[in-house]
Amino acid sequence: MKTRLFSTSTLCALALCAATTAHAQSVTGAGSSFAAPIYQAWGHSAQGTTGVAVNYQSVGSSAGQNQVIARTVDFGASDKPMAADGLAKNKLFQFPTVMGGIVVVVNVPGVEPGKLRLDGETLAGLFDGDITEWDDDKIKALNPGLKLPDTPVAPVHRADGSGTSFVFTSYLSKMSPEWKQKLGAGTSIAWPGGAGAHGNDGVAATVRDTEGGIGYVEYAYAANNHLNAAQLRNQAGHFVTADLKSFSAAASAADWTHADHYAVDLLDTAGESAWPIMTATFVLVPTNPSDAAQGAAVQKFFAWGLKSGDADATRLDYVPLPASVKADVLAQWPH
Repeated sequence: MKTRLFSTSTLCALALCAATTAHAQSVTGAGSSFAAPIYQAWGHSAQGTTGVAVNYQSVGSSAGQNQVIARTVDFGASDKPMAADGLAKNKLFQFPTVMGGIVVVVNVPGVEPGKLRLDGETLAGLFDGDITEWDDDKIKALNPGLKLPDTPVAPVHRADGSGTSFVFTSYLSKMSPEWKQKLGAGTSIAWPGGAGAHGNDGVAATVRDTEGGIGYVEYAYAANNHLNAAQLRNQAGHFVTADLKSFSAAASAADWTHADHYAVDLLDTAGESAWPIMTATFVLVPTNPSDAAQGAAVQKFFAWGLKSGDADATRLDYVPLPASVKADVLAQWPH
């Protein structure tokens, strides 16, 4: 049976069956592919209660921010939080919805799923061209006893402006001074090589089809497509597996109290079993919607997600927000 991949067309079709409901009110959103699975699930689960049909385009975080700024969508979605001055200038309210893990997926011949171990510095070397073959001594040192082939490394990165790229390159910048100096962090950087693909689904498909491939995706794309996710060494020095347990351990260290506009830092947090590449994903809505009814429908949808969407979130291996953060978001929502 052929492995099913999330397709952009599927994730864009968040109108779901409800689009045909006679009295459903439709709202549009665009942006983060990292968040697309949860908004797809919430759109399906919430419609009967809210009467709101959600049409969401998985086009990447940069496009999501640009479209909500241009007011061509009712809400934008981004894994890179917008700075306070940008929010004020564009009259936007920003809030998180869920937290999740970004995982490293590989296609290395002969290496069983979940067996490969990597750390931040070696990961930077795999993406900056310093490590070119899978049997490199640096990888061998992390994987004693694991038979590694001399297959060429084929890195895959996002070709579109991506919040997932921002989080991943921020992690590499934190772990590798050389990466920070030469390449830095951003939604789109000057990648030194490798193949580009659009969306988390594009990266997942390219790695799956490329011998020697390595890429980074939101966990749901790895899990649902049965991709080989590497273990990563965390701040405590332990190699951890990507799963809801390690994501929750990382999320528990979040300092929401000092997070400006909820822009919490979840990278390489302390904790024995914490996953090192975590992020919250964010929604941006106009504080001055041109259509009050549309603004109210967006609020109704996300209020449902924050209050009743935890089961969908955990099923997809996202980590729900703390109750106090949810309550604060709903209290701060512009009226």
